[in-house]
Amino acid sequence: MEATIITIMALLFLSFVALGVFVTVKVAKAAKRGVDRTIDQARRTVEDTTLRAKSIGQVGAAGELARLRLSLRTSMRATQEALQAGVGEDASLKESLDLFHRLSAHGLELDADLKRLEREPDRAWVAGQLPELAARTERITGSADALRRAARDRALKFAEDDLSSLSAQIDVEAGALRHWTGPETTPGTAARTSGAVAPDAATSDGRAQPARPAGRTGPGAGAEPSAITGPDPRRTAYPWEKSARPETTT
Repeated sequence: MEATIITIMALLFLSFVALGVFVTVKVAKAAKRGVDRTIDQARRTVEDTTLRAKSIGQVGAAGELARLRLSLRTSMRATQEALQAGVGEDASLKESLDLFHRLSAHGLELDADLKRLEREPDRAWVAGQLPELAARTERITGSADALRRAARDRALKFAEDDLSSLSAQIDVEAGALRHWTGPETTPGTAARTSGAVAPDAATSDGRAQPARPAGRTGPGAGAEPSAITGPDPRRTAYPWEKSARPETTT
């Protein structure tokens, strides 16, 4: 009996140790991915800032190479972000994203060539290569821009169609809400159901006293109909509405 208990305790201890090691490894990998992502983002920011400064501050072949690299990186990054953001809502963009991945291979190759030419000491030879490099950059950025704009136009078209359909449904509902009097309602029943005021009743001193509206038996008796009762301002459901301030007690 004691041996069984010891065996069970040992197994539990080993299970907890294994679980702890597994969780530690997962946390370490997640932290490493976060650090790598932060380092990559910082490196890209530094490179973009450096290229922007070179394209403005330098002239000749060096400034043109920096301008081409900056244009290529900006266009490719914007297209990638647009396609990755839209593919979750529109599955048809997956094919466009696959095409962009193939285009990215050419973009990376061009960026590597431009970066290598920045260290080339023969500036005259580099200046002779600039027309061909500019044409390659224009072709790649043009294709990336076309993909990005087509994805944006597609999203805008779907949003416009959905808004048009919603507006039509709202118009139909608004028209139905305005027909509050049915075809079988008579003037007498309409007056009674709408809370018409009864004829004035005479008081003991001979003056006429207006009767109270139907459905209320005394001051403050009953509540307003729910159809005309305003919503609770503290229950804000839309981001463009301001939250009501909490009531204070004295």
